[in-house]
Amino acid sequence: MAYDPVSDTIVLFGGQNGSGVVLNDTWTWDGNNWTQVFPPISPRARRFDQPGMTYDPMTKSIVLFGGVDSSNNVFGDTWTWNGATQAWTRRFPPSSPSPRRAPIAYDAASKTVVLFGGDVENLNILYNDTWTWDGVTWTQQFPATSPPPCTDASMAYDASAQLVVLFGGGFSTPIQNQTWVWNGTNWAELHPASSPSPRYAASMTYDPRNNGLILFGGFDPATLGDTWLLALVR
Repeated sequence: MAYDPVSDTIVLFGGQNGSGVVLNDTWTWDGNNWTQVFPPISPRARRFDQPGMTYDPMTKSIVLFGGVDSSNNVFGDTWTWNGATQAWTRRFPPSSPSPRRAPIAYDAASKTVVLFGGDVENLNILYNDTWTWDGVTWTQQFPATSPPPCTDASMAYDASAQLVVLFGGGFSTPIQNQTWVWNGTNWAELHPASSPSPRYAASMTYDPRNNGLILFGGFDPATLGDTWLLALVR
């Protein structure tokens, strides 16, 4: 799910219903109602657990990468959503991350979409590589330092600090509660005075009212319901 300023709607794609059926439907939320959209082509159905999806203002489109289907097939495809035409388009970049589920976020400072790590769950493969999307291709970055390999980490852009923030992760690895920031060229670990407990698959987004990131819930593997604020700039 991501906000699309072109159509001024929140766009939701796919997921998994209460019966376990994996979906590939597209819906938009205008602040009052959900409307199902029926584009001529769509990405294949994929589960709820982290196909990366974020808005890219440089191309005025939502970018979707990767994910997993009901048979644990892992995707490495890149799609963009055009809010003006209400259409999905598959992209075929010259280079791309390998198939996986991984978090992505738009980095306004470098004007690129950032992808970090991820995994192929059924093969027990974990990554800690960093890639950026410029609207045409994915480029692997080689920072001097990187977070450890992990999956289901939370990632969002902090507009106040002008940094991409990565928190937690685990699932098929020891569950973590490390906080890392990406400045466009390198990762650095932060050591805040207090942190959420180790968890994976928590929701995290930027809150302009509090000039920071709001994180909610996740799993440790018990289901969590706590709320945290990370304010790097005061």
